[in-house]
Parts: sequence; structure tokens; C-alpha cells
Amino acid sequence: MADDFFTTDYDEATVNHFVDGMAERDLPLSVFHFDCFWMKEYQWCDFQWDQDMFPDPEGMLQRLKAKGLKICAWINPYIAEKSILFDEGMEHGYLVKTADGSVWQWDMWQAGMGLVDFTNPAAVAWYQDKLKVLLDQGVDCFKTDFGERIPTDVVYYDGSDPVKMHNYYTYLYNKAVFDVLEEKLGKNEAALFACSATAGGQQFPIHWGGDCSSTYESMAESLRGGLSLGLSGFGFWSHDISGFELTAAPDVYKRWVQFGLLSSHSRLHGNESYRVPWLFDEESVDVVRSFTKLKCSLMPYLYSSAVESSVKGLPMMRAMVLEFPQDPTCATLDLQYMLGDSILVAPIFNKEGDVQYYVPEGQWTNLLTNESVTGGRWVNEHHDFTTLPVLVKPNTLLAIGHEDSRPDYDYAEQVALHLFALGEDQQARTVIVNTSGQEELIVTASRKNLTITVRAEGAVKPWSLVLRGVNEAVQVEGGSSRSGNQGVIITPASSGHQELVIHLG
Repeated sequence: MADDFFTTDYDEATVNHFVDGMAERDLPLSVFHFDCFWMKEYQWCDFQWDQDMFPDPEGMLQRLKAKGLKICAWINPYIAEKSILFDEGMEHGYLVKTADGSVWQWDMWQAGMGLVDFTNPAAVAWYQDKLKVLLDQGVDCFKTDFGERIPTDVVYYDGSDPVKMHNYYTYLYNKAVFDVLEEKLGKNEAALFACSATAGGQQFPIHWGGDCSSTYESMAESLRGGLSLGLSGFGFWSHDISGFELTAAPDVYKRWVQFGLLSSHSRLHGNESYRVPWLFDEESVDVVRSFTKLKCSLMPYLYSSAVESSVKGLPMMRAMVLEFPQDPTCATLDLQYMLGDSILVAPIFNKEGDVQYYVPEGQWTNLLTNESVTGGRWVNEHHDFTTLPVLVKPNTLLAIGHEDSRPDYDYAEQVALHLFALGEDQQARTVIVNTSGQEELIVTASRKNLTITVRAEGAVKPWSLVLRGVNEAVQVEGGSSRSGNQGVIITPASSGHQELVIHLG
């Protein structure tokens, strides 16, 4: 979970108040994002902390990092005329120009602002140098806002066609930021939170849906837009939980929290009010806690899905048609999605808690309630704010971690492998990777008649198997069994044991 503030009234004391409030309520938090007012207002961008509000930025960032947080800072490619960098950029030719050679300016967003010319290598280096200072101070990543309001009546340093640059500009902008993050932090450590994109922009993740409204309608629009982005080759996408504009009603907040925490990346963000859950109602605190912890526990599965996205280009949050292309009903579904290849999510878009969603063929299982749902049909359900349709596909071996308070941990250590509805002559397989994306544990389960054989390869670390929905006694070769709330739990005889043979009753 990431949290941030857009509002003008915040300083280190305010930041600490909410960060500590999350910890006091047992709400896992991984990233704190400083939105635009970390800089002095209307000087965006000058890349300097507002000294009136943050007189000791280096010390503040270190204090936040001591609480286990990563730090993200908002930036954009515009240089306001009021910024101390404007004259420097104009003097050295770092800003986009007009046909007469003067600096292009307009007043939309910032008075008299200019636009960094990322076709000029010297301008790129100049811009990156400003970011390096922030990285040295303790910032870990950047929210690269804007990049879409690009004029077409301008002249670029390298003579690029300004009409074509309208879309391509954001590629150069995000690439410049991504490159400096890789240079300073290392390969596979760079991450953006980008607003605009074009073809190729998926190389510089993550992207989010922009300034949505705080309504159910906008929540649905965010999902539709994200699924379209995923079908366009983008592996990761996010959205402002509960909407950006205005303040959501508590029911919208709680429903959006469910959707947001079952997304590849999750962020509380808004412009009119703080988005911490206790400002909505106490039940919101419980909902945020429950679904944040659920996401942390699902990280062995989610991180493997993320690695697959980075290698194959498949989106983590994918349209149903992508996973079930032979099912004609899935072709137009835009209010539900697959999270990875095994979990179906159907967010709820109304205060009443009613939802209609489609389930492809097979015997699916609700991850939260353990209820079985027969597929090949539309399903109507009612849910309170503690649940929603989160269905696991049949023949799935779902890896669930031992940690629910943070997203980054040893995913193979004490991992519980939940086996869902393994059919006759079917096989389930899962791959557990570490936080570097390297495979650590590969487990397969196959069934023949009433016998399930499970084989493990890789890391010699403790793991267990849960037969979801199986409550009767089983016989186990190579391990022991006991009853659990969600089904029979099987523990290998030793952490190095590589095979289990399970005889069902």
C-alpha cells in the first residue's frame, strides 16, 4: 500500500501523524508519496523542497525510511516561469522553442511555464542531474505526472515532427527518469508512477489512470480503461483508490479499497481530503487492514505473476477475454478481470453490495469464503464490505505467504500451497520466485483417480499443502496431515522432502 497527500496543508508533522496512525491501526504501509506541494507552490518544477514546510528534507526522509518506508516524489516535465530553473533552461536551450526561436510558454497549469526538450541530450542530462540530488537525499522513485499536454506548433532541438512528438514526448520524458533511476539504484530497481504513455511506454512501469472522480461510475471507468491498457501491452496499471477528485462517500471508499488492493499496485491518493481510512469511518479501517493483509499474503503468487508480465508482456490485471479467448461471453466483459492467470475478481459498484458476474466453465472457489461456484454461467450475489467475488480457478496451486504485514519477504519460506479443485487427470503447477525474480521453488500436483502426487523442486525451505474444500481424512506418504479451517493441511516429513503422495478417502 502507498499513501500520499496532494493537499497544500502538510509538513513533516502531518506526514508522521498519518504514517504513525497507519502503524497504530495495524495497516501495512510500504511507500509514502509526496505530491506536488513538497516543492513551493507554483514553482513546479524547481526540484527543491519547500523550506518553510520541510526544513530538513534529508533528515525527514531518513526518519521515514527508518520506519520501513520507501519514498516517492511527484515531478513533471514543466518548468514554471517562477521556477529558479526557468532562466537557466532558457539560456542553455533546454526548453522547447517556437518558430521564432523564443521559448514556448503557456499558462495552463503553471504561469508562463516552459517544456523541457527531451530531444536535446544536454537537456536530458540537466533534468536528470536535478533528480540525482533527490535520489541522494533518499527518494526512491518518482511519480512522473503530466506529459500529455504537448503543443504541436513548436520546434524541437533535433528537428522532430511536433505532431508526432505530441505522443512520443511522454516516452522520452519517462525514459529519462527511468534511466536515471536505473543508473543510481541499479537494474530492476527502477519504478515510476507515470500518468501519460505511448507505444513502448510499458518499458517504464508503473502507469496509473489519472484524476478520476470519487464515484462508482468513475471506479468502473478506471477498470475499463485499465483493462484496455493491459490489452495494449502494458503489464502493470493502477488507479487512485476512492478517486482523486472530491471525497468519496464511505461506501465508495470501501468498495474501491477492495478493488484497489486486488490490483497490481495500490495507492490511496486524492486532492480534496486526506485518504486515510479512519477519516471515512471505522469500518473503512477494518476493510483497508483486511485487504492490505490479503494482498501481502498473496505476494508469492502476485510476484510470480509480475515476473511473468515482465517477461511475456501479459498484464497482471487482464481482461477475461485474454485468459478465456474461446469463451464468447468473455469477449465483452469489462467489469471484472483476472488477477494473474488464476484469480477472478469482480468489484462491486454499488452501495447495496449486489453484484452480477460471469464465471467460465469449471468448479471455482471463493478465496475469501471457501464457497464453491459452478461456472459456465452468470452469478448474482450479495456481499458486505468484508467480501466480494474473488474466485480461484479450478486446477490451481495458489502460493500464499507467511507474512501479511509487508509485501517484500522470503516468498519460499513457509509458503502454503493451496490446491483448488484438482480434477481427474489434471495437473496444477506453481513457481515461487524471490524478490530478485529468480525461481526458488517449483511445485506440481497431479491427480489420478483418488491419488494426488505432489513434487517439489528447488529451495529446501519449509512449505505446506492445503487441500481447499477437502475436509475428510486422507492418507499421506511422505508427510502428515491435520484438519484446518479451509481444508486438510499437509506438512512434508522434512523441509527437503520433494514428493508427497496423497490418497483421498
